[in-house]
Amino acid sequence: MLRRGILTALAATATIALSSCATQSADSTPPIPEADRSTGDGHGAIAGAEEVAEPPLHLVSIDAAGAVGMLDLLDDTTTELGTISAPSAVASDGRYLFATTQQGVDIVDSGVWTWDHVDHFHYYRAAPKLLGNVTGEGIPSVSTSNTSTIGGTGLFFPLTGEAVLLDNAALSQGEIRELFRIGTGPHPGLAVPLGGGALITHAGDRGQATEVRFHRADGTPVDGKSVECPDAQGTITTRVGVVIGCATGALLATAEDGDVTFEHLPYPEGTHTPAVEFDNRKGRPSVAARAGDEGIWLLDTRARTWQLIPTTEPLLRVSAADDADEHIVALDRSGRVRVYDGSSGDEVAATEPLLPRSIADPALLESVELTVDRQRAYINAPAEGVVYEIAYADNARLARTLETPTTPVFFAETGR
Repeated sequence: MLRRGILTALAATATIALSSCATQSADSTPPIPEADRSTGDGHGAIAGAEEVAEPPLHLVSIDAAGAVGMLDLLDDTTTELGTISAPSAVASDGRYLFATTQQGVDIVDSGVWTWDHVDHFHYYRAAPKLLGNVTGEGIPSVSTSNTSTIGGTGLFFPLTGEAVLLDNAALSQGEIRELFRIGTGPHPGLAVPLGGGALITHAGDRGQATEVRFHRADGTPVDGKSVECPDAQGTITTRVGVVIGCATGALLATAEDGDVTFEHLPYPEGTHTPAVEFDNRKGRPSVAARAGDEGIWLLDTRARTWQLIPTTEPLLRVSAADDADEHIVALDRSGRVRVYDGSSGDEVAATEPLLPRSIADPALLESVELTVDRQRAYINAPAEGVVYEIAYADNARLARTLETPTTPVFFAETGR
């Protein structure tokens, strides 16, 4: 097992654990949404994990055949975890990787995570492992929360219309447990964890999602907790609540004391391409999405406001760093990382083209991802076989070219 900066095992006294709390910055790592915070869950601790002094950041890479490896970003050590089924897509919550395969979804536990305790943070590491498979048909949507030891993870299989809610507490102990599996009719849908249950899309006559309903952890719908959301696509959990993209704007859902509240955040006047893929520095209130070829949508879930930022180049990926300088980081179609000022909309920095061979291959292009944390952005270059680390706040400087133990056809940053 890898070891670095270990403060104490979980068997140590609470006094040691709490003394580490006072040293953490409230903006150093992603927070839990205000509606989903827990103060009685042991600070995110689980049996067998160790608490460490700083975020245990890793890159988890998966090659085309399913070989899984990990690179420690703090000391450059590597680990090979084994092989899953060949993936076609990968999603992550900052601890687990959910890899779409022909059989359904294979789950990888990186064994590293951060727990937000509102005004301080706890960092943990345990043994990484391959957890197994959740069966399903079609390419599923995967919806995660900001907590890996409580709540759930939602999967929606479009060919059967099955919505599955996984138990994160069980995942953290190495067990795949379905809290529910229910059918809502075949359609491209969502099952989004919230408030101990999940928001689930339901289809209309055209086979498209038209409505979102809240279901309890046992799968039963809650009367009066449904809302229209035409052509629902894309979701993300922010510090404020859960965002779901609708044809007319965004649906913001929050949960408090078992009650779910919906707010509709309409787009500004005019004809615009809807946002369908949201991304940000995990847990922050502002999120970014592509606005087709127009530019970037920036949604501030705290202020309940949209901003359209026009760009001169069509973009592939965008993410809101939501830092003091309101940086937005993007990858354009030439393979350049571009950085924008979210306040003014101005482009403030750009790299040279970083991944020409990957950009030229349509099959690989789909697997190129952009991840942003507090200080760095990461881009995988599958054809080049490396991951680029970008200091986005420092004139988009190329900080490191990272070699992962398996070819990063797919990757995720974990420990966040």
